Amino acid sequence: MKFLRNLLASILGCVIAFGVFFVMFLIFISLAGSQEKAISVPETSVLLLEIDKPLKDYGGKFDFTDFGVNFEQYDGLNRILRAIDAAAEDDRIKGISIRNNYLPAGMAQTGALREALEAFKASGKFVYAYGDVYAQKDYYLASVADSVFVNPVGDIDFKGLASEVLFFKDLQEKTGVKLEVIRHGKYKSAVEPFLDNEMSPQNREQISELLFSLWNTMVEDISVSRGLSAGTLNTLADTLGARTPDMALRAGLVDRIAYLDEYESSLKAACGLEADKDLEYVELRDYSEYAARQSSAYGKDRIAVVYAEGEIVYGDGNKDLVGQGIILESLQKAREDDRVKAVVLRINSPGGSALASDIIWREVAVTKKEKPVVVSMGNLAASGGYYIAAGADKIYAEPTTITGSIGVFGMLPNVKELAGRMGINAEHVVTNSQALGYSAFQPLSEAYRKVTTESIEHIYETFVHHVAEGRDMKVEDVDAIAQGRVWSGAEAVEIGLVDEIGGLNEAVAYAAGEAGTEAYVTVDYPVYSTSIQDVMDKFIGVSVTKGREQILREEIGEEGYRVLQAIRVLAQQKGVQARLPYELVVY
Repeated sequence: MKFLRNLLASILGCVIAFGVFFVMFLIFISLAGSQEKAISVPETSVLLLEIDKPLKDYGGKFDFTDFGVNFEQYDGLNRILRAIDAAAEDDRIKGISIRNNYLPAGMAQTGALREALEAFKASGKFVYAYGDVYAQKDYYLASVADSVFVNPVGDIDFKGLASEVLFFKDLQEKTGVKLEVIRHGKYKSAVEPFLDNEMSPQNREQISELLFSLWNTMVEDISVSRGLSAGTLNTLADTLGARTPDMALRAGLVDRIAYLDEYESSLKAACGLEADKDLEYVELRDYSEYAARQSSAYGKDRIAVVYAEGEIVYGDGNKDLVGQGIILESLQKAREDDRVKAVVLRINSPGGSALASDIIWREVAVTKKEKPVVVSMGNLAASGGYYIAAGADKIYAEPTTITGSIGVFGMLPNVKELAGRMGINAEHVVTNSQALGYSAFQPLSEAYRKVTTESIEHIYETFVHHVAEGRDMKVEDVDAIAQGRVWSGAEAVEIGLVDEIGGLNEAVAYAAGEAGTEAYVTVDYPVYSTSIQDVMDKFIGVSVTKGREQILREEIGEEGYRVLQAIRVLAQQKGVQARLPYELVVY
């Protein structure tokens, strides 16, 4: 019986191993093939701008370490903007069709797309837009079109901007799980929901001013594109005066109510095609790859564009997280490459680890001593995101970029009350008065609060001094506009945190000018390392190399896992025991 069980286990293991290697082989073939695939662009084509997954600034370059294959994702904003520029010069592309419902892009990214489409229209080619429904951001993008179409039973969501904040003070008291908060900055609203049950006047002030700044930018852009006054647009928003297709048509927000087949007939006419001819679409992602491979950019000089996108964490980082490891490596490569004449740091980050932010800030400062460093801000460059930008030679932002938030906070989970309800009591033995530090099972001591507050104050002062030095401002002036407050890009220019309104193209052009080069190409960083293990982890949702216990520990945290483990051990004890009578944890 045991022999049969072992035999079956061996056979099953072989089948699984064969399956894994087969999947690896298919992935390798797919990657290798994708590098050589031919993308067809018919003579009379319409470029289809339809973004159906969250838009990143940088699709990413990848080094597949298992097979030695390098590949790139061409669906990032960087490649899309270049593709739209290329399409303006491509005689086979007659126009662009915008087709989006619930555009998965940020405000600054949407603004950058509008600017690229405006430039495309200047080439004499058409831009049309069609929507079954228009969410507010969808309409903001579509409004740049020569003609805006809407489905006869669709609707247009044009009502202004709003923000909703949830507060958790009562929830903490009911659950017994509390977050101990220590902060610097009266506007550091990230932690406010854990301190109170209603919005502070300071937080309401900053959110209100931010929303009005973003909304005014949208209204101004739509006003220019649609030939409607700002007052008219605000009245439409206040009264929901364009909520149906008929109302939107009368208000001037759309040009025609039509079904998709009727819209496509209009596209054919715009392309000069007969009604019985087929309309040829080229998908944006495919054309982005095509344009990248066919690029006629020339020049021996290079401008390095380093993308810092995602939350800032201490560690190497990856395509979704900004770690100091991969950013430092990218900056160092750019600095040591004689062909690279300047560096543009593209930031799209809400911040994160103060330590990692400071390490990146230092590397920017080191790089700036050798080559010009220019920052381009995307949707977000706030808190740690602004920290790493502060030392650059020049900072560009979109008018709708969310930036600033120069402040520091710390949050410590406390489960003392919950543990008490469950019958758990933690006792401690120490050799020195500060040996324990912080325990989630004890109230925050005044001594630990004092030490932590000193640390936060030190980081805040360091942050403010870095900004003052980088922006050539007085420390007290920076402190006055800091305090954790967030600003739009337009507001940030007025208070000195940003130099100019502009996108990535403007930042690159300025960097090239500072480096004294006109014949140059851009080269994108970082290059991410990936492996078959990473692909399989993503495919099945969890790591195949992590056991159940490791996954559970990561999900509920070390303290929670320790409690669960102790309860499990106690539940399994039966009969007389010869073991240590309690769990001894030394830290």
